[in-house]
Order: sequence, then structure tokens, then C-alpha cells
Amino acid sequence: MTQLPILDQGTNPVPLSDPAFEANSESGPKGTYAFISLGCPKNLVDSEKMLGTLAVDGYTLTAEPRGSDFVIINTCGFIDDSRQESLEVIEEMLELKRAGETKGVIVAGCLPERIGADLRARLPEIDHVVGVFGRDEISRVADRLVGNSNEQRDLFRPAPIRAMDDRMRLRITPAHYAYLKISEGCNRTCTFCSIPSMRGKHVTKPIEKVVEEAEELAADGVKELILVAQDTTYYGMDLYGEVRLTSLLEALEKVEGIRWIRLMYLYPVNFTDQLIDKIAESAKVLPYLDMPLQHINSRVLKRMQRRVDREKTVELVEKLRSRIPNLVLRTTFVVGFPGETEEQFEELRQFVRETKFQRMGVFPYSLEPGTPAVKLDGHLPEEVKTQRQEILMADQQEIAFAYGESLVGYELDVLIDEQMEEGIWQGRCFADAPEIDGTVFVRGENLSAGEFVPTEITATQDYDLVGAAVEE
Repeated sequence: MTQLPILDQGTNPVPLSDPAFEANSESGPKGTYAFISLGCPKNLVDSEKMLGTLAVDGYTLTAEPRGSDFVIINTCGFIDDSRQESLEVIEEMLELKRAGETKGVIVAGCLPERIGADLRARLPEIDHVVGVFGRDEISRVADRLVGNSNEQRDLFRPAPIRAMDDRMRLRITPAHYAYLKISEGCNRTCTFCSIPSMRGKHVTKPIEKVVEEAEELAADGVKELILVAQDTTYYGMDLYGEVRLTSLLEALEKVEGIRWIRLMYLYPVNFTDQLIDKIAESAKVLPYLDMPLQHINSRVLKRMQRRVDREKTVELVEKLRSRIPNLVLRTTFVVGFPGETEEQFEELRQFVRETKFQRMGVFPYSLEPGTPAVKLDGHLPEEVKTQRQEILMADQQEIAFAYGESLVGYELDVLIDEQMEEGIWQGRCFADAPEIDGTVFVRGENLSAGEFVPTEITATQDYDLVGAAVEE
């Protein structure tokens, strides 16, 4: 889970001189607030939308919770570790309230959706609670808090039948890249996952709306679009009666100013030949695919209700690699799922060694109350799950390090993210998504964040690369 820094408006990449983000001139500033965003990129988009709404409505974002009128925490409720992190941050902010250093605490996002009334019962000092789909009404909630109103302290809205509008965001990410949410919710019924209970059914954002948002982001200086959803390859099925991710990519390729389009959260179903061809031939869609597989043993996949087996998984991986040049595959696996035997885990280890994913994450199974997997037999001890995670990540480390070594001597375009020190910059090549993958340290002069720099890779540093800017 990612806790984003509490930012002030002076460090935010969106230009606050834009009239759209100026405080309401008739009423003046309404109050000050601090904001903490937890969880995944989909949650980050919700955070940015709330920040934009509050800015338009006259609230002022501050870097420090102490002395603010209130604090908003956009929480994650996906697994137990993320819920505990969210609760710890809430408790920390409530301590400030008890000390009189902030006047109120608003808790938003997935945690309220996940545990409902238990949240207020556990932490009754929370002033207001806002569910995932109440985000667009955050200013109304803030008005109640600032106005000392105890009316409707809980705000929950049903999952929408149409995709929510994510334009007019106040972005937390650096100016040159942004997450673009193309749908909401999920129709999958994976037995270990609680997302549908928090985010509802899959709802596709129409192509024209996604393009409008991409154009807005490009006008703000975005050069890399990172497409996110709960199930990216399902895009369009509910709205158009067929998957339309290829059509969306074709439309996004036409947006001026965008150079990279990165695909995340691709379920290993609905990979059409047209989609593969589009990724292979595109000058903008990166040959980087984030495709969570979760396991390889067919029996485990069936108990997970993934609707795919080993044979289909291997066939898809081989097809993708044979048809997309320079493909980088990122995946995630769950180890210690109920009933996973030592033999099934060894089958997964062998698959990882043979397939050699360039990027990979491993998570021990987390028992999620209310999910079907809770009722399965064969739940494993925590120490077994942790041990299997460590073993698989050790296997992957060798593979990832070898992939890094294979890039030494090549010239790659690196998107610069920030300056580390004089003459040293940090960026990413096509193989690295922000926050979750490695980075490239570039030696060079007169570079700048958001610039694409041809870089000769000269060495590796654990999961990272080291290189020198090539003079043109």
C-alpha cells in the first residue's frame, strides 16, 4: 500500500492559477484542510478528484495537518494489512484532533465501504464518513464539518450505473505522468477478492469521455498515460456489448502530447488478436503489460474461480511474447491459498523459473471476511504462506537481476522523474511503471523532469539501472 505525502498547493503540478481551481471569489476561502491518500492508483484518481472538487469550492489545501480545519483520509480496505494501515493513520489524525491541533477528521474511500458501521463503532470520534461513490459530494461534507453540523455524518451512495467523471482533478502525481481510470468496479467473482463488494459491478467509461480526460491531462503537461481499472481487458463489454480496449487505444493514440501509454491490471481473458496486434505495432502503447495471473496450477485457479487454467495461461504468455517485440511482462501471484499443496507451490516455482517474468510481485493469501475463500478447506499457517512468498521472491530476484544485466550496453529512452543531486537524475524506461518497478539513474547535465532522454545503460544496481545521457 502507498501512503502519498500530504501535499500543499505549492507543490501540486496542476497550475492553481487556472480559474477552474481558484477559490470561490464571492464567499472567499472556506477553510483549510490536509489530505492523505492511501492505496492503489484507482484510489489515487478518486483522491485527485476530491482535491479538485474542494479547490473549486473554495477550500485551501495545506501541507501540515496541525492547524488545519480538518483532515481527509482516503483509505484502502483491500486486504488486512491495508486496513490496518488505514486505521493507524486515522488514529494518528484523531490524536491531533484530541490535542486541538485540527478540528475534524473525514474518512473516505474503500475502508468505510468494506467495514461499514464497524468503523464508526470502533472510532466514534470520526466526524464524517464518505463511501467510495460519495466522493463527488466531499465539499458538502466539508461544509457540514466546518459549519459544526451533525446532520448526515455518514454519506454512502450506491455504485453508479454510469462511469464517474474524473476530469478536473488536482493531481498528486508529477506533471508528466497521470493515471487514467477507464472503468469502475469488477464483474469477476474471484473467491479471494473483496473488490466487487466495495467498488460494485464493472462500469465502462465511454471512449469519448476517456479521450476528453486524456486531452485535459495532456494540456496539463502529461506525457505518459497509465491506464488503470479493476479489469482492463473487460473494457467496453457492458457498454458496447463487446470488448473495446483496442478501439480505446486507437483513440488515445491520436491525443497530441501523449508519448507513452502504459497498460495495467489486464485480466488474462479477452486478449483478442486485434489487441495484441495493436500493442505490437503502436508507437505509443508500450510493450509493457501488467497481467496478474495469481497462480498456475489448474486446481488452485479453479478454487480461486479465475476462469482460466494452466494450459490457457501458458498459451497466452507464449502468444504475447511471440508477437510483441521487446515485451516486458509484470505479474502477481498469491501463495498459500487455501488447499495449496507443496507440490502445487513447486509447480508455481517451476513456472516462474521457466517463464522468467521481467517484473513480478508475490503476496501471501489474506483471509478476507465475507469472501467465498473463507469457507474453503485447507487454510494454511501464516508462517507457511510467508515462507513461500520469500522463496518465490528469491527465485524472481535472480530473474529480475539477469534481465537488468541484459539491458547493459543498450540505448533506451528514459522519462526523467526528478533530480537526485547535481548531475544525477532519476527516471524510468518503458519497462518500469512508477512506484512498483525499478528506476534508471541517469548521469547528465541540463536535464529536466518530464524530458525523454536517450540513455546508454552502463550498469545495474539491484533492481535499478544506471546510465549516461547520450548527447545528440
